[in-house]
Amino acid sequence: MHHHSIWKRYGFAWVTGGFFLISLLGHWIFGWFAYVQEQQAQQQAVTFAGFFVTTMRDTLENWQSEFLQLLWQVAGLAILLHVGSPQSKEGDDRMEAKIDAILLAVDPQHGQKTLDDLDDHYEGRHTDSRLSGQLD
Repeated sequence: MHHHSIWKRYGFAWVTGGFFLISLLGHWIFGWFAYVQEQQAQQQAVTFAGFFVTTMRDTLENWQSEFLQLLWQVAGLAILLHVGSPQSKEGDDRMEAKIDAILLAVDPQHGQKTLDDLDDHYEGRHTDSRLSGQLD
């Protein structure tokens, strides 16, 4: 069984988190400049508290309208795929079950060991609970 580092195993999450932090930092930095300019144009005092409230409100509005919507779409689909929802199937389970059955028929003595080795290497073969118990 291969063990990958946490950096490699969750590389997509790390890159996504990095983009998130960069965009959040950029939003707050440019928000500060816009806040200062707006306060100066209105001849009002520039305070961190005023900036914080304004920027936090804008950030939360943005998250509510876009980020949470996208997060639910991605996370929701990932969860449904993980639990084996029929709406999220890629359609490979049936073909994979047939290939497994052929391997077991062609090599009954070693076929199951080959499937077990492949399962260990690829961390399981079926997402469909109906199929996972048939060949074990």
